[in-house]
Order: sequence, then C-alpha cells, then structure tokens
Amino acid sequence: MSIATAGTSLCRQAAVRSRRHVYHREDPMDARTAGRRYVYAFADGNKGQRELLGGKGANLAEMTRIGLPVPPGFIISTDACRDFLAGRETLPEGLWAQVSEHLDALEAASGRTFGGSEPLLVSVRSGAAFSMPGMMDTILNVGLNDRTLEHIARATQDERFAWDAYRRLLQLFGKVVMGVKGGAFEEELSKAVANAGVRDEIALGADHLRDLTATFKSVIRAHTGQEFPQEPRRQLRQAIEAVFRSWNGRRARDYRRHEGIDDDLGTAVNVQQMVFGNLGEDSGTGVAFTRNPSTGEPTPYGDWLPGAQGEDVVAGIRMTQKLDDLAGPFPQCHQHLTAVMDRLERHYRDMCDIEFTIERSRLFILQTRVGKRTAAAAVRMAVDMATEGLIDDREAVTRVTPRQLDQLLHPQFEPDADYSVLTRGLNASPGAATGHVRFTADDAEAAANKGEHVILVRPETSPDDLHGLIAAKGVLTSTGGLVSHAAVVARGMGKPAICGAADIDIDVARRVFTVGDVTVHEDDIISIDGTTGEVVVGEVPVRIPEPGPEFETLLGWADHFRALRVHANADTGEDAAVARGYGAEGIGLCRTEHMFLGDRLPIIQRVILADTQEEAVAALDELGRVQESDFADLLEPMDGLPVIVRLLDPPLHEFLPDLTELVIAEAKDELDDEGHQLLQAARHWQEFNPMLGTRGCRLGILKPDLYRMQVRSLMRAAVARKRAGGKPIVEIMIPLIVAAAEFRLLAGWVRAVADDVLAEAHVDLPYKVGTMVETPRAALTAGAIAADAEFFSFGTNDLTQMTFGFSRDDVQGRVMPRYLAEQLLPVDPFSSLDPEGVGRLIEIASREGRAARPDLEVGICGEHGGDPQSIRLCHELELDYVSCSPYRIPVARLAAAHAALRASRHDASA
Repeated sequence: MSIATAGTSLCRQAAVRSRRHVYHREDPMDARTAGRRYVYAFADGNKGQRELLGGKGANLAEMTRIGLPVPPGFIISTDACRDFLAGRETLPEGLWAQVSEHLDALEAASGRTFGGSEPLLVSVRSGAAFSMPGMMDTILNVGLNDRTLEHIARATQDERFAWDAYRRLLQLFGKVVMGVKGGAFEEELSKAVANAGVRDEIALGADHLRDLTATFKSVIRAHTGQEFPQEPRRQLRQAIEAVFRSWNGRRARDYRRHEGIDDDLGTAVNVQQMVFGNLGEDSGTGVAFTRNPSTGEPTPYGDWLPGAQGEDVVAGIRMTQKLDDLAGPFPQCHQHLTAVMDRLERHYRDMCDIEFTIERSRLFILQTRVGKRTAAAAVRMAVDMATEGLIDDREAVTRVTPRQLDQLLHPQFEPDADYSVLTRGLNASPGAATGHVRFTADDAEAAANKGEHVILVRPETSPDDLHGLIAAKGVLTSTGGLVSHAAVVARGMGKPAICGAADIDIDVARRVFTVGDVTVHEDDIISIDGTTGEVVVGEVPVRIPEPGPEFETLLGWADHFRALRVHANADTGEDAAVARGYGAEGIGLCRTEHMFLGDRLPIIQRVILADTQEEAVAALDELGRVQESDFADLLEPMDGLPVIVRLLDPPLHEFLPDLTELVIAEAKDELDDEGHQLLQAARHWQEFNPMLGTRGCRLGILKPDLYRMQVRSLMRAAVARKRAGGKPIVEIMIPLIVAAAEFRLLAGWVRAVADDVLAEAHVDLPYKVGTMVETPRAALTAGAIAADAEFFSFGTNDLTQMTFGFSRDDVQGRVMPRYLAEQLLPVDPFSSLDPEGVGRLIEIASREGRAARPDLEVGICGEHGGDPQSIRLCHELELDYVSCSPYRIPVARLAAAHAALRASRHDASA
C-alpha cells in the first residue's frame, strides 16, 4: 500500500488503530523469569513516574493517557541505565528480551515491520528525571538500511526524503554510537553543498543526497574500521547502549554538577515511532511554549519550519517562522495545537515546552515538559498563575528558585553573547562586569575618577586596597577563597568578584597577567562573571535585570511562610539602607574593623604606634569620634530593628603595611621615621598563624581601651538616636570567645561602659551583650557561656575553618577542587554548611545554650547566611535568624520560605 496514495502518514495507521487498541503489554510482568521489569509501554505509565521513566517518558505516557496525538512507543527505565552502568556497560539480563517483546507489540499496533517492506522507523532518545536539554544523545530514523530505504522511497513517493532520512541516520549513528570524532560529517556535508552550488543542505537533491550517503558510509569506515550496521535490531540495541553511555558524557556530567543533579539517577531511553515533518509542503515541525519563556507574558511563543525535521529548528541552519504564522498554511493544525497547549498548561499547571510535528497535515505531539525560563519569566509566571487561580501562593513561592531570584539582582552577560572563556575561578560574588585592567588600587581609583570602567586584578586584596575596590566595577584575584578579603568586601558592595583563579599568573610590577600563552596588559579590556567564575578577554555585553512588580509580590508571599528572620551583614549607613530596602529585619553583623579602613587607617595606626598613654588616649578619642558618627549612620535606617555590632576582630597587623614590603624598603633606605615605626610595629605584631593568634577577644583583653572606646561610641550614638526620636536596638557582640570566664570578664567591661554612658545621659535604653560562636570549644561549652551571654551568633566561616582544620584561603584554590572531584566531600563546606560536623556543633551549642537561657537568641552571620542549602539547615536547627550581605537579602527570604514549606510538607507526610 502506498502511503502517499492512501493519504495516510507513516504513523497514521497507528493513530487510527489506537482508537480501538491502545498499545500496551497485556501482561506487563511477562519478564518475571528474566528478573526485573525494565520496559514500559507509553500506555502503562504516567507523569508521577519521573524517577522510573524519566521526565520525557513520564510525560509521553501522561499525554498518551489523556488522549493527545502521541506517536506510540515504549520506555526503557532508569533502572536499566543504572544496571547497565554498574555492569560495565553491558545490557542487564532480560532487558533485550523485553525490548524485543515491546518492539513486536509496536509493530502490531502500527501495522509496520521493523526492517520489513512496510518499514517501522523509530527514534531513540534520552530522558532523565530532571530536564537536561541537549546534554545527552538522540538517534533518529533507526531501522533504515539499504533495503528499507527503497520501501520508504516508494511508500512516500519521495526519493529525496528517503535519502535525506538515511544520511541523517548515518550522521547521528556515526557520531553518537560509533564514535566518529570531530566534524567529519559536517565537513563532507559542506563540500556537498559547495559542489552542488546550492545555498544550504535543504536545497540538495536526491542524487546529491545519494552520493552524500555513500560518502558518510566511507567516513564511518575510515574512522572506525567498521561498516554501518544494516540489521535494524542491531542498530536499535547499539543506539540504546549509546544513550545509556551518554549519561556519563562530559557535557552531561558538567551540566549535572552545575545544576546540582545526582550522578546516580541515570537516564531512561524512549523508543518512539518516527513521524516526519520533512515529507513535503504539507508537513513541518516546531517547538512551542505555552507562555513566553523570556518575559513570562501569558501568550504562546515558538518557532516552526515547513518541510523539516525537529533538529532543523534548533540547529540554526534555516530561518524559522513564528508560531502564529502556522495558522496560514495549517489553520486546522494551528487550532488543534493551540487547544493542546491550553490543555497541557492546565493539566500540568505550569508553562509547557512542546515539540510537535505535522506530517501530511496531521498534528503529532512528540514531547512536552515543564519549560525552562529566564529568572524574570519565572517570577512573572509564578505570580500570574497564582493570580489566575491555576496555583496558590504557596506553590508560586516554590516555583521560583533562590538562584533565579539572585540572577534578577545582578548584572549578567547577555544570554546570546558569543565569547570564549579564558579561565575560571571561584564565583565569589555574583554579577558581571566589563572594564579596563588595573593592577593596583591607586591606579584603579585614578582611572575610575577619569570615568573609566575598571576591573581590579590583584594576586589578593588587603584592607589597603579598599579604595580600589570601591572604584572598580569588579575584582579578579589569583588567590584567596570565597571568604577572602576581596570576596567578602565585594559581596558587601554588591560587586562581582572572582577569586582563586589559579591559572592566572599576575606580574604587578610589569602590569601584565598571563594564562598559558595569552598575555593581558594593563588597560586591556576583560569581562568577568562572578556568578559563574568565568574570565573573558574583551568586552562581553552585560544586561542589567529590572525586576518587575511581581518581584515584591512574590517576596511578600514568601515572608508569610518563613520562620527564620533575615538580617544583613552591613558596616555602613549606606549598606544598612540598601539592606532595609531589600527587606532586612535587622543587622546581624556589623564588622567594626571595616570602619577603620580608607582615610581612618592612619588613626588606627597611630593607636598602634603610640609610645605613651597620652598619645594612645588622643588617638583613641579621635577614632571614637569617627566611630560614633559611623554608628549613628548605621542605626538610623534600622530604627526599631536589632543591630548587632561586633567589636574589633582581626589582628592588628592587618592595619599595618606588609612586613616584607617594609623590610625591602628598609634595605633600600627608603623608610622615613614613621616608616621605621611601622616596621617596628609590624615586627612586633607579626604572628606565625594570625588567624589563631592575637585577635578577637584576645586583642580586647590585651588592649581593653580599644574595646571600651568602641562600646562608648556605640552607646553614645544610640543615645543620640533615641533623643532624635529614633528606636535604636543595640546588641554588642564579643568575638572569638573560647571560655565562659573569658566572656564574663569582657562582658563585665562592656556592660560597665554601656551603663556609664546611659547613666551620664539619663537615658533608659535596653541592650544585649552576646558572643560570636566560632570555635569548636565555644560550641561545646555553650551552656556555661550562655549563663552570661544574651545571644549567640555563629561565625560559620571561622567555625568551619577550625572544625575542618582547613586554612580557607589556601584550600579553596588547591585542595577543594580535588576533594570535590574525588567526592571526598559532598560540597565545599565554605559554600554550604557541613551538617555532620559544623551543623552538629551548632545544634549542640543551640540546645545547651537555650537550656541554660531559654530566651537565648541564636543565628548565623557567616557568608553561609545567604546560601539556600545552609538556610535550610538553619531552619531545621530552629535558629532565630540568618544574616547575609544586603544584596542577598531577597534570596535568603525566599530560601527561608522554601525551607519552611519543605519542612511542612515533610511533617504532613510523616
């Protein structure tokens, strides 16, 4: 029977038969004797079986179940993939027998024979539980060979179509299954187009494609030493094995790592009867979205091509047509497709991505899935769908991920930008920036004052570089980690930063940096993406996202569900105002040492260099005045909300010039009297391990007047704020406590100074004194410390460092990548809290602290406070708040809501 003269498609008979007999296995457990069941007909599954059937297979089964025009087929489960990979890439026992049985059933349903005179052709596609678009392999037109080609040509009365289908199979099968490397097929295709004198491959005739098919066979033979297999069932078996292997392909593994998808899930394989959009003018293919995936607008969106197969739409070799244009040549199919789109969106209650083919004026749906979307579209769709009643506000909140929300708050590389990545580092602070390279803070500031956009490139940064960081659009360092000086300061400023880019060799003296054989000079333009860690030579277009009104609506809904309060790490009034604007409910960490930088650095240096008590008192008085002004600026935007101020934490050598540089300058006789004083002080305060040396409360005990000055300045600012009509809520935090006696001593000093200021001012102003828990000993003795401490704030950066015994800035560039690659640790503990070690210490300290003091306030203020996974752990540990940089406040608000909603679902199912 001729398909063309009968007016039916290669798949139409199956669709007609399906009204009488839906293809399925009469006894789905016929394979009991062969062990596990691995294969399922579309009619035997549903959308709830994603983990077993993969997302694509579960959705094909669901669409079959609700009666949509889906070409029939069957699914090989993810169990089979896992067993295949565990069995040294050998098909598990019984699988091929099940495939053969389902293939027989598919032949019966379609009225066609795999390899017969009325050929059945199939596609073999991957389909993991989580969408991984383009990351694994697909083979189309399986079943074609030299003999079935002739039958296809006669049945369709289109010899060109038959040869085109065959060369596509050879190209896909050769690359995916037989391992032909590089662009061998593409090169021969380009030659064929050039020799034929046509514009593109679409214009190649039947004779050209016949010759190209022979050439492709020769390519396979030359590259593999094997012939293309002519036996259809052998093709199918090898194609299934290749799709299973693609689960562990490089691009699939990289994608899973980026998306946080488990490597152990495996992929399903979908074997489906082929339909063809390239049979002529009455055929076509396309991709449609039920809503605009870029903007979120509630209007259908998509592209299609007449006379084409699916890969032609996404390959970019032809100019596609807009979805609305389909109504011209195919009015009934367009109407049918619109109805299918509406039905699928309502059925899945989400925006759907749909692949469709029109064969001989008949519509077929080949795939659907919940569609990928931009961050802006995700927010708009969630709010719109809740407003429309399709979902509720609870589900709307969970529809937007914290990562998507983060993307809305920072500049990004244009999604369609074409660029090559020079190297990568740690994604220390999100956002993207382009600018001229500058190697010193002074040069960066000078260039910025002239109106230039600057990227500050340093081996590492120190407090001396603050003015350069302020001036620059972004910062790139070759050393340091996610909690290095550059990373912390950049996050606080909301600027992009990449740290620990170990492949970069920076020569500050020569004003160049190199990566391999690429040299970048001062004033050259580079682009950095602090979200991905990518470094690019040249200018990459940057897009500034503009969150719409739906942004605030969604966060308002999130606030209703979360239990954790969200505070900000803020050191200036400007930071505090930004944080308040993003919804911060207080300041969880004010690092007072940041107030000593910039033009205040000489003052703290005078404190350090003072030879007499009079000199020290004079310098402290001057420093106290500027601190009081800083505290006043900080308190004003936070009226009515708690402000936790940490007393000075870092060792004093951080406020002095680098010792090595001073020694070199002395050797060159370049030091004046003050320089010699600084050298002497740097030598005095030098320590072998300053992070565990004279810092935090230890410095306060050795230099009590420094802490007393800070408390006095803070309480005077609070008094002034209250007299001005404000409502200051002050909490004073003592850092690095390791013993209850230590805290009692310092808390006594703090309370004595605070009470003196209040008594002198005749003002009643409640305040709290607490500690930063950042050592394992403090966590393990928290009950004793809580007898005097009114709050705990876990400094998770140092607590992680001391729990693991890691020097955070050293291990992140050298050790951590290997540890993660070898799966020695599940995640970088400086990025996400370690639940087994650090989390357990937090749990012990919180429980024992609250046992000693039931009203003890407990939160975290390390960089983990903006990490969604860490926020989830904080919710589970029943902390009161998390604190993060101002620009991550919205992310933390959403992540806290996600944590609460997840816990409520877990409780409901328990």
